[in-house]
Amino acid sequence: MDYIILDIEFNGRKFASDKPMEVIEIGAVRLNESLQQVDEFSSLIKPVYFSKLNSFIREKTGIAQEDIDVAKGCVPIFRAFREWLDRSEACTFVTWGGEDMKRIVLDTRMHRMDDAYWLQADYYDLLKIYLRTRGLTNDVSVEKALEELGIPAQGTAHRALDDARMTAEIFRSVFPEIQPETDARRYKDMYSNAKERRMVKNALRGLAVQKVQPTWELIAEKLAKAKVDINIKKAAELKAYYDVEVEKPIKPRPPRPERTPDGEQPVASAEDQPDGAADTEADSGEVDAAVAEALPEGERQ
Repeated sequence: MDYIILDIEFNGRKFASDKPMEVIEIGAVRLNESLQQVDEFSSLIKPVYFSKLNSFIREKTGIAQEDIDVAKGCVPIFRAFREWLDRSEACTFVTWGGEDMKRIVLDTRMHRMDDAYWLQADYYDLLKIYLRTRGLTNDVSVEKALEELGIPAQGTAHRALDDARMTAEIFRSVFPEIQPETDARRYKDMYSNAKERRMVKNALRGLAVQKVQPTWELIAEKLAKAKVDINIKKAAELKAYYDVEVEKPIKPRPPRPERTPDGEQPVASAEDQPDGAADTEADSGEVDAAVAEALPEGERQ
């Protein structure tokens, strides 16, 4: 069994657009069963939309526009990546968060390639494993995790291959604490986003404060008032999420920090913020195991 430490960069943006975000760089490191590095894969990809990188991405990644201009498109690079992956008889992917697998699947579909390989691929979300083993609730970056583990960061952050190499270092450190039976997961399509799921959680907290017995109908009414566009699949997914969350004890909001003598209110740390306030979760493209179990037959992937 090999382990493929995968990282991608995509052409994100700070402005609204109906055009999809696309993978612009893939970096991967192959580790053998002994967690020794065997080889690497790295390639830039020229996107179909926004092939001229915006300043946000150029500054974040350091990727030069001239390098993107001469890069090949998604289809040949994804095919080359699959050929590289097939050198392993069997492999499990390792990512920092679920966004990498999601972007691979979405770009595969956008270019009308077969997504079966990716839907059947097992992977570890190392971020979630790291948070669990350290008793943390708020997301941390790869660089922060390395710092906490006392491992020197090498390379350039937000370049795919360097991030994959650094993630491999964390993987080696955390490996003894991984529980394959429960930590291994597969990509599942999500019909709701992180904001909508937080709305469900916050609505439950609000009902608890009002001492009102929660029901899915009350939650659905609040979502409708917030003008959340709900279709059948999204409703089923949010209902499954509600069924899981309603069984959890409601966490009280922390008290507001006292004002300083000069009248300024100090900034609360991430640990002091309400659940979700410091949340950096992207729409990860995965369903929590408990939520997946709660989905009705036919809605599970």
